[in-house]
Amino acid sequence: MSAIRKFGLQYCDLPTSMANVAFFLKAVTLKIDVRDEKPVPIFFYFLTIFSAACYLYVYVVSMIWFVFCRCPQTGDVLAALIMFSLGLASQISTVKFLYILFNIKDVRKMVSECLNFDAQVVPGTRFSVNLLQTLRVAKKRAMLFWVVIVGNGTMYIMRALLTPGRHLMDDVQVLYGLEPMFETPNYQISFVLTATSVCLICYLCSNITAFLIIITGYVEAQMLALGEELTHVWEDAEEHYREAGLEDIENDDYEGKLDFNGKNDKTKDVILNNFIKDQLKDIAKRHAVNINLLRQIEGTFRGAIALEFCILVVALIAELLGGLQNTYMEVPFALMQVGMDCLVGQKVMDAGTVFEDAVYDCKWERFSKVNMKAAMVMLVNAQKPMTLSAGGVTTLSYVSLMTIFKS
Repeated sequence: MSAIRKFGLQYCDLPTSMANVAFFLKAVTLKIDVRDEKPVPIFFYFLTIFSAACYLYVYVVSMIWFVFCRCPQTGDVLAALIMFSLGLASQISTVKFLYILFNIKDVRKMVSECLNFDAQVVPGTRFSVNLLQTLRVAKKRAMLFWVVIVGNGTMYIMRALLTPGRHLMDDVQVLYGLEPMFETPNYQISFVLTATSVCLICYLCSNITAFLIIITGYVEAQMLALGEELTHVWEDAEEHYREAGLEDIENDDYEGKLDFNGKNDKTKDVILNNFIKDQLKDIAKRHAVNINLLRQIEGTFRGAIALEFCILVVALIAELLGGLQNTYMEVPFALMQVGMDCLVGQKVMDAGTVFEDAVYDCKWERFSKVNMKAAMVMLVNAQKPMTLSAGGVTTLSYVSLMTIFKS
């Protein structure tokens, strides 16, 4: 039971969340966590190969044959549109799977660096608490997406099972070489092949996107926590001074004390600014690591997301032409994937903006000249937007999502 509870929100730290995602991805032979030294069971290789073969037969080979060979003969344009939209929508998760598979070494390196970076966080500190709060939201986001996608696939299969009579997921669907479709044993074979394909599509989609949500959510959490540290850096310096057993500092009396004549005032200034210097150096270092991590994420997924956007636009057009009464189960599946990509991209952008505002709000006017220069450099770096893009063509944001809706 303790192992199962780790999949819940009470365990939202990065190592646990990453282990949760790695556990599910291992079932499709994607081993992303370097901490897991156990090899992928041979059963999962056979299961993945079988499921992939079913998918290729049902949603690639049979779809192409049905749309471009069968329907031109029968003149059934509506059936062609429905199956064409189904085949395209199913490609979205497949593209991400192939990108991770071909870049698995880079993904493992990225996960390893992320975990090593997180290991430097001191538990129980304000930074750690703020980090966990945002990671909890990110894990909740991933869990919600997982439930929606898996639930959508389950309903898609159950609808065919619960409807009286013999039905497939889409009754217009015809698989190559299995006509007549509703005769025994063609019906049973077709149903198993299609159901297996749907399970694979939903499984890949839910878990690969959950991985993207968790790792980008960590960048978001880091930036928000760093912004909070910057906002309180002056108060922390005062607290550090008081804990050192020195004279308390009154905020109202501090202005004008940068040019001190007294020895004690000079000591205060040195202690305060030395502390601030160390804090700014640590924050700047963490900021740079987060920027590098975000670049690695984009480098791995930008091509997949670009293809995903292109596929989605064409699939949505086909779904709408086919009639929502026929494709209402497909539309939320496709939109949820792209919508979540845009959401995580927007959240990272917002976190970068919060960090930029925190630099303005860190009471830099009270710093020494050296620390002022450090804050200025940090501000210049913070003004560069932290974004994820779809192949460098468009930025993942609410604006991009609205553009897709309008199209």
